[in-house]
Amino acid sequence: MDLEIGQRVQVRRMRDRVAKELAARLGDIAIVKEFKVLDGKNIGALVSFEKDDFTTWFFEDELRPVE
Repeated sequence: MDLEIGQRVQVRRMRDRVAKELAARLGDIAIVKEFKVLDGKNIGALVSFEKDDFTTWFFEDELRPVE
């Protein structure tokens, strides 16, 4: 999957257990703000949620582009 900075994405899944507040964001729409290398080989996307400006990161495969 090729994500771009500024692109709208939807949280489609979460690999690991997360706090209830973060799990509630499943299906929410966010904007990709930047990318970061995680554990030396995986790439994460730092996203900001549209509804409240909360920012966190997800693995690329946890997100899907929104048209």
